Amino acid sequence: MAPPRSACGAPPRGGAPSGPAEPDPRRLLGRRAAAVAAAAVAALAFGLAGPTAAAEVAPASTLPFSVRAVGSPHYGDTLFDFYQDHFFSAITGLMVSQHFRRVSPHDDEAEVLRGGMLLSYGLHEQAADIFAKLIERNAPPAVRDRAWFFLARMRHQRGLLDSSQEALDRIDAPLAGGPNEGLEDERQLLQAQLLMARQDYAAAVKVLEGIQGRGTGASAGTGSAKQYARFNLGVALIKSGDEADVTRGTALLHEVGQSGAASEEMRSLRDRANVALGFVALQDKKPREARVALQRVRLAGPLANKALLGYGWAASELNDPRLALVPWTELATRDLTDAAVLEAQIAVPFAMAEIGAYMQALERYRGAAALFEREKKSLGESVAAIRGGSFIRGLLKQNPVGAGQDLDAFARLDQLPEMPHTTHLVPLLADHPFQENFKHLRDLQFLQRNLAQWQDNLGSFTDMLDTRRQAFAQRLPQVRAAAGIVDLPALQQRHDALAATLARAEESLDAAAFANPHERDLLDRITRGRATLAEAAALMSTEERSAALERLRRAEGALTWQLTQQFSERAWVARKGLRDSERAIVDARARDAALLQAQKDEPARQAGFAVRIAELASRIQTLQPRVVQLDAEVQTQLQDIAVAELQNQKQRLDAYAAQATLAIAQIMDRAQLAQKDPRGDDKKAALPAAAAKP
Repeated sequence: MAPPRSACGAPPRGGAPSGPAEPDPRRLLGRRAAAVAAAAVAALAFGLAGPTAAAEVAPASTLPFSVRAVGSPHYGDTLFDFYQDHFFSAITGLMVSQHFRRVSPHDDEAEVLRGGMLLSYGLHEQAADIFAKLIERNAPPAVRDRAWFFLARMRHQRGLLDSSQEALDRIDAPLAGGPNEGLEDERQLLQAQLLMARQDYAAAVKVLEGIQGRGTGASAGTGSAKQYARFNLGVALIKSGDEADVTRGTALLHEVGQSGAASEEMRSLRDRANVALGFVALQDKKPREARVALQRVRLAGPLANKALLGYGWAASELNDPRLALVPWTELATRDLTDAAVLEAQIAVPFAMAEIGAYMQALERYRGAAALFEREKKSLGESVAAIRGGSFIRGLLKQNPVGAGQDLDAFARLDQLPEMPHTTHLVPLLADHPFQENFKHLRDLQFLQRNLAQWQDNLGSFTDMLDTRRQAFAQRLPQVRAAAGIVDLPALQQRHDALAATLARAEESLDAAAFANPHERDLLDRITRGRATLAEAAALMSTEERSAALERLRRAEGALTWQLTQQFSERAWVARKGLRDSERAIVDARARDAALLQAQKDEPARQAGFAVRIAELASRIQTLQPRVVQLDAEVQTQLQDIAVAELQNQKQRLDAYAAQATLAIAQIMDRAQLAQKDPRGDDKKAALPAAAAKP
């Protein structure tokens, strides 16, 4: 009986490691790692001195940033929204502030931040335009190169390999020093990944060897970067096919597979290296070496299932089916959503048949065939539920876009809906294409709600405009009447006459012109006294008249002296009063002119507001059907992705079911041959006739 072979989804026994070329999950943007990219872009916009990525994805507000002062309140307002995870508010507020030129002296940093947020939303072309404009504006090289690096990384994460390489090629100098510290190794890793994706392993080896050749110290990058470089270098050497390179690559993977690991990230990398070594050894017909490598994989790690499957095949290659039963039996008890677990369902009876336990093997094969049929039925029910729309509706219900939430470019999908056989979809939900499309669906849901809200707001704006028109029409006659009370031409004539009088008084040094009412009364009394004395001259003696005239002269002299002493002060006060009155007249004329202009402009402004509101309402009415259409298209894409994944699982089940059926037929043939062969008494004992019934 031929042993069952790996089907779709399980690691092939005879193939080179197909997955170890992936970079650090911290470096390639995964389900929420886009937040790290945008936070890092904000970091460089701030001119940060700390690292731009962390081993664990942390909220932007908790990243270890050391920032410089913000010189623009409006830019600070944008950063506040950004670090509160209000990304839509941050980018719209920033664009408004940029339109009114309110972000100086942070123009370049603000552009990088805007480009980073557009990039995290998947708007690559718009982000590329921003970075190109930064170059044209002679932005600092460090800011420019850092921007191209994040663009390249995001494009690579989305599978745009050529565009990613184009962005990397625009980086002029190593990313080192200041906010760029530690990014150069990541850039080199990304470059190596792109080369390996094009199967240019020789060039990838040169790049990775450059990372390997760095010294220790601050310039050497992080230890994790070196580990990933060793891992990818080992994979590139093995895939190059040269015997010497394969030997060297295997040695590097052994180093990674036996190195110490202080974090879960490094432990996962170590497991991956050991799994790769195990399957490379199986391909090279070296089962003992494969067992040594696979034994180092953690039983509770994410690669444990593949390791158990490979360990069983290594034991089988060593003609030790009893030893193969140990890992395969353990593997068969695990979650059936893993292809390795499904393969174990037929690998266990295969090992039993190899040791002559035909009865148990037959029962296990029949059980596996029945299990595969049940799983296929369950998959069919899941496909029907997905096509009916309940799956997507359930996902949105379990992962809603809350009324108080913002457009979240980094939304996670972490809640499963209530539907039949949800476990079939667990691998799908962890897949990046599905996560990205579901994020787009949530974004579209937010945009629908946002457009509906703005549609309501425009209705409120229309009501406000009507109220303003009514108030303007009611108050205009009152304002006109109040403005008509004041006769500005008469006031101007009076002002001019007073100015002329003041000029004549200052020119002739006429102190009496500035006399106050009391002083003017005294001057009048002196004049009247002289007239009275002149009339009474015949009735008075000469001595009495002379004495009275002397008293009047002294009073007049004292009053004249007082007026002369205060002449300058009173003239200055008079001039100041004239200037104040002139300004008042000018202000009154300006108010009259403004009133007249308002009578002309306000209706036009109101008409402009009405046109603007109508235009926005029309745009919203145009956008709403488009968003609804895109929402339906994305839902269809999500359904197609889910159905395609389940169809792949059904194909695997069909392959395993066919192998189980073939194995059952082979065992039945053996049983019949044993019954007919007179020398097969031992086989009859091993397989009773009752067990040979189909």
